Amino acid sequence: MKEYKRHVVWLEYFNSSLSRKEGRRIPLDRAVKDPKLEELAEAARRLNYSPEQEVVKHPKRATIQTGYISIEKRNPKKKGSILLEIAKSLSNVRGERASAAQPQKKR
Repeated sequence: MKEYKRHVVWLEYFNSSLSRKEGRRIPLDRAVKDPKLEELAEAARRLNYSPEQEVVKHPKRATIQTGYISIEKRNPKKKGSILLEIAKSLSNVRGERASAAQPQKKR
């Protein structure tokens, strides 16, 4: 049953390899390549949302396994502004994970 007290945020909204027609809702300069569900949930947690993760198939791309998080609605904020906040946080999460994966160079 659909929950009307929560926003559904699909991974496709942030995927830079998709067009707007294919489901991306964030501008290309804020999108990331192939976001992961864990990264998206971490980005939402950093913004003090309590995300619930679901691994499912997106209706527009039914052949590909993907997922979404659902977050509580906050009255004055619209979904578009929430998506932009999450996109900024998502790029920070992606950057931190990339820098942590690279070994430190000795000087």
